[in-house]
Amino acid sequence: MSDYQTIEVTHDGPRSTIQVQRPDKLNALNTTVLEELEAAALDLQTRDGLRVVVVEGEGRAFVAGADIASMAEMSAEQGRAFLRQGHDTMNAIESIPVPTVAAVDGFALGGGLELAIACDLIVASDRAAFGAPEVKLGIIPGFGGTQRLRRMIGAHRARHLVFTGERIDAETAADYGLVLEVVDADDFSGHIDSLASSIESRGPLALKAAKRVMHQGQDLDLDEGLSAERQAFADLFETEDRLKGMEAFLDRRDPNFNGE
Repeated sequence: MSDYQTIEVTHDGPRSTIQVQRPDKLNALNTTVLEELEAAALDLQTRDGLRVVVVEGEGRAFVAGADIASMAEMSAEQGRAFLRQGHDTMNAIESIPVPTVAAVDGFALGGGLELAIACDLIVASDRAAFGAPEVKLGIIPGFGGTQRLRRMIGAHRARHLVFTGERIDAETAADYGLVLEVVDADDFSGHIDSLASSIESRGPLALKAAKRVMHQGQDLDLDEGLSAERQAFADLFETEDRLKGMEAFLDRRDPNFNGE
């Protein structure tokens, strides 16, 4: 899919950016947004030369949640289909093989929080807000929030956010370990660009291997995780990128990786 209605995907060399574009609805997730996000993520999973992906929202929200107006009209069966689409979308985002950065400038609530935590890194502006308000609607987080959130910030803090439905500001989110860092809103765009530039300058095979092994390790015991790490390390020793990186270090110059 290339002609999207609710998102825009742009490419700049080894970097791709997905922007949700429903600013009049605070970028709320409906079926169309979820389908288009999944299609974009699946396309990026096979994009040659990709090294980093930025996910952001247009206007004053990252994503303020699911579209409650559309959800209110759903039957139970339609709700189940919406749930499946949400899971498929977040899994597709999480499965992009290179590092993903959620650039949260504004609200990341409900499904928006779940979209952010499906990414590898979350950077927030100082006007960002996070929350899982689903219990206020008589439902629970349904796009992976009850599971990914607990793994990111621990059981007690995840339970508090889910049980109360309360919002937290960016500084509190950073204290919880949900957010990597908080940046002044005026400097936010430049900071995201700098972070993405830093990531995309690294070895592409190493980036993919690091992400893959760290994700695998979440479901493995320590010995199995260490075994996966050793195998990935050994495999990278057979690549041209490893030679280029080490030679550049010894020559005190920047490496020119080619992903081979």
